[in-house]
Amino acid sequence: MLDAMIKGFGTTLKTMFRKPVTISYPEVKRPVFERFRGRHELKRHDNGLERCIGCSLCSAACPADAIYVVPAENTNEARYSPGERYAETYEINMLRCIFCGYCEEACPVDAIVLEHNYELASYSREAMIYTKDMLIVPPPPGAEGTPQQSYAPPPQFMENPSTHMNRAEGPPPGGRITTYVAPEEKVSAYVRRSLLDADRDGVIDDEEYRS
Repeated sequence: MLDAMIKGFGTTLKTMFRKPVTISYPEVKRPVFERFRGRHELKRHDNGLERCIGCSLCSAACPADAIYVVPAENTNEARYSPGERYAETYEINMLRCIFCGYCEEACPVDAIVLEHNYELASYSREAMIYTKDMLIVPPPPGAEGTPQQSYAPPPQFMENPSTHMNRAEGPPPGGRITTYVAPEEKVSAYVRRSLLDADRDGVIDDEEYRS
């Protein structure tokens, strides 16, 4: 009994004069690892259009059934995303979410990303249902928000649909996908040279596509 007490006091004395490892949260916040999975965000293109095309693959991949997506059709008068559809309703039940990242992996256009924000506390269950307005990021500086009046972009050939470290390299089966790259986005010259117009005649002609 006495030996155990002496060992305990010895441990206390050894650590008493060491520099403390605690931080004064929330005044000081410890940085998280680069691959930390925190609060979800719905991303945009550089021109302000939403990346999400309402395909619901994230909802299908979610093992906790935490994501609810209702797609709607884009029009030239009211365009939210580059594709044919967009997510009219996008909700995540954060009480169900297990932050596994499957939604991020399943997304073909890198629209949903788990960022580094981990401060998710709330006082009610209702407040933990994150809506699209809560998830979508603001448009980049100088870019217009959604909806926009614009035409759908032509299909593009992507050497690699995503640069995500966990995704397979190379194009998907068939090679051609409709992942959108805005004209002002930084992509390789290979992608730029591979732009196709709507009738696949090898001539880049936006006016022909839009007519």
